[in-house]
Amino acid sequence: MKKEKRSFLKILMGLMLLFFYLPIGFMIVFSFNSSKSLTHFTGFSMQWYTKMLSDASMMESLYITILVAVIATVISTVVGTISAIGLSKSKKVVHDLIMQINDFPLMNPDIVTAIGLMLFFITFNIEKGLITLLIAHIAFCIPYVILSVMPKIRSLDPNLADAAMDLGCTPWMALIKVIVPQIMPGIISGALIAFTMSFDDVVMSNMLAGAKQSTLPVLILSMNKTGVTPDVNALATIMILVIVAAMILNNIIQGALHKRVK
Repeated sequence: MKKEKRSFLKILMGLMLLFFYLPIGFMIVFSFNSSKSLTHFTGFSMQWYTKMLSDASMMESLYITILVAVIATVISTVVGTISAIGLSKSKKVVHDLIMQINDFPLMNPDIVTAIGLMLFFITFNIEKGLITLLIAHIAFCIPYVILSVMPKIRSLDPNLADAAMDLGCTPWMALIKVIVPQIMPGIISGALIAFTMSFDDVVMSNMLAGAKQSTLPVLILSMNKTGVTPDVNALATIMILVIVAAMILNNIIQGALHKRVK
């Protein structure tokens, strides 16, 4: 009976993986289709990749998306890491209160947060543009970084920083050379989550970007109304390859850091 149950679970898991990854494989295959058809493969061609690279609006949207995601990731990672370290040294009442506030953007629907930020910018007569888009992305990325870093900080010896300072380190040296290397896996995980969330965001980017700034997810959403062309498949394929490369690099770095700690 146990063997039958295990076999059933394996089949169920296989069907789930097929459900999640078959559409991605389908999209990759049809990014090399020689025709515009999204259902019939007529032959191998790289024309959609060439068209994608020559599309000025798509390249501009990709540039803005990467720029915003990188800046938001760097700032939110620094702020989130410092906040997590500070919270670990705070009183329990302050710690619990801040963590509840930190969890609120995660539980709150994106549309509500976007409307709140939009009203905030309107109240202070801040014109929508790249700056408002950056502020919005940084604001909703910081909680993810804090949640990724906090477990690593909890696993540290609370006397580690004091021991480092007893051996001659300044508080800054103890932070940079002792604490940060120990929690680096959590920092990297938080940064990757922040980058993914920023790169993938549609709601806030659509409501808080200016007329001249359009991120890639917003552009693809607008294309859905007029009809998606295979060059979008080509772009999505490149994005998937970049994400896979980032995951592999993350695993390599995490493994190297783990060996270094040992």
